[in-house]
Amino acid sequence: MENSIQSTLTRALLTLLKPLVRILLRNGIAYGSFAELIKKTYVDVAFETFAPPGKKQTLSRVSAMTGMTRKETRRLHDLLQPDAGDSAQRYNRAVRVISGWVNDPRFQDTTGAPAQLSMDQGDSSFAALVKQYSGDMTTQAMLAVLEAADSVQRTARGVKLVRRAYLPGKDPREKLVILGTDTAELIATIDHNLVAADGERRFQRKVSSHRLRPEDLPAFQALSAEKSQALLEELDAWLSEHEITGDVAGRYVSLGIYFYTSDAGDEENKP
Repeated sequence: MENSIQSTLTRALLTLLKPLVRILLRNGIAYGSFAELIKKTYVDVAFETFAPPGKKQTLSRVSAMTGMTRKETRRLHDLLQPDAGDSAQRYNRAVRVISGWVNDPRFQDTTGAPAQLSMDQGDSSFAALVKQYSGDMTTQAMLAVLEAADSVQRTARGVKLVRRAYLPGKDPREKLVILGTDTAELIATIDHNLVAADGERRFQRKVSSHRLRPEDLPAFQALSAEKSQALLEELDAWLSEHEITGDVAGRYVSLGIYFYTSDAGDEENKP
């Protein structure tokens, strides 16, 4: 049974790694750098998750679990995590600004839609929105980020929201932030569901077909984008209504939707 599980896991891992390695090679990450990160992750996870109940994890135990020497285990354990940099912060702040624009009545028009905002006049200006939802990021810096992503347009009256989502535009570093955060959340959900009891599993579903007529692919892509965006906006509004105010700590939650397609039988385009 153990060999069968490991064989299945190996095949799943190869499928998962193919698109990741394509991204790494395309962005100049050689095998040695990736291998170092993998070893570091093995050591960190062993320390954080696999200590015996009621006991502190030890170098010797982690060394045995990971197959690395004690010296290598210690070196990797003491190695500082790489800094995510400002791209992750910029992505999160842009998402918060758009969410505030869509859900905060101060920045809506009389119909409840996101209003056109003056640049810096009054409590309902774009500057006030940025100050409220992006921390210490400047108004012009946030405007540049949203313009690069085609989320906003400047008008004679100020700024208007043209897309209710932030998809990083010309800065590839921000797109790579999504690779880390969104993929990690999906895999963590799958990991949770593999070991959780029936009543404690998290929602994880998808629809797929191997026999869709090729001429209907654009229609399904458009339909799925429309329905998914509407659902995400509804859920985003609900989350905004139930957020904690003040200094009380809250819980992080997310729900993601993706679209994927490949030619039938085309191994080259499969993950």
